[in-house]
Amino acid sequence: MNNVLQKFTQYHQCFLNKLPSFDGIPALFIRLYIAPIFIMAGISKMAVFNDDITGIAKFMADPNIVSWFGNSEWGLGLPFPALLANLVILVEFAGGWLLVVGLFTRLISIPLMFTMIVAATSVHSENGWFAITPTNSDISPAKVLTWLGSEKAEQSLVNSEETAVRLNKMKALLEDNGNTDWLYENGSIVVLNNGIEFSVTYFILLLALFFIGAGRYTSIDYYLLAAIKAKS
Repeated sequence: MNNVLQKFTQYHQCFLNKLPSFDGIPALFIRLYIAPIFIMAGISKMAVFNDDITGIAKFMADPNIVSWFGNSEWGLGLPFPALLANLVILVEFAGGWLLVVGLFTRLISIPLMFTMIVAATSVHSENGWFAITPTNSDISPAKVLTWLGSEKAEQSLVNSEETAVRLNKMKALLEDNGNTDWLYENGSIVVLNNGIEFSVTYFILLLALFFIGAGRYTSIDYYLLAAIKAKS
């Protein structure tokens, strides 16, 4: 028995000793997971304008996005909306590509985290936590918080039950009046809540990249740092 435990300990320690060689893989997966999200977020805010003098196309913030940034009644109400909108586009689009290759990862994570904070607090906070409303209160994550006595979690479960009734009514209407084989071919319908869930999730992933870096062997950052150390 002692020999078995001793061998297990040796193999386990050998395994742990080899793990650092692969610790760049989680960082790589995080980068490749969130990079397309930011790239497309930047593109979605762009509009193409043709310069009358040079004839060169310019990619700038869509006027509707600029208005949304600046309007205090139905938008964010931020100062210098055109400047901020274009800065956000630059951060999201360029930052997304930097994440893909793992270049200046810690640096670009900072403004990207800031955009997630702004998105969560100014756009999604009124809608609560969930991005998509849970419609089964028995398996809703909010149920865990009810065990701790959270009243808001209790309200969330009630909302889930009420949403389930509405969703089932929508499905019944579609079944009676629509081609459900075609309508559901690419997936079932859900109720969008548009809460802070995704913003917070992306913030946490960016925070992880800020602390762990872009990843050993899987990023330009790693090889740049290795080259700098070799010269010093």
